[in-house]
Amino acid sequence: AVKAINASRMALRGDGKHRVSLDKVIRTMRDTGRDMQDKYKETSRGGLAVNVIEC
Repeated sequence: AVKAINASRMALRGDGKHRVSLDKVIRTMRDTGRDMQDKYKETSRGGLAVNVIEC
């Protein structure tokens, strides 16, 4: 919660100018998601989901 509050404070203090446009951010996130193996996405088929029983 603290990180979310700090992130919102930083965003609200800005002057409206951004070094990276929203379109570039969305495109980059889309490309990253496409490059990732399915088992590392929110599928419970990889990572801690298969290595830590308590999850």
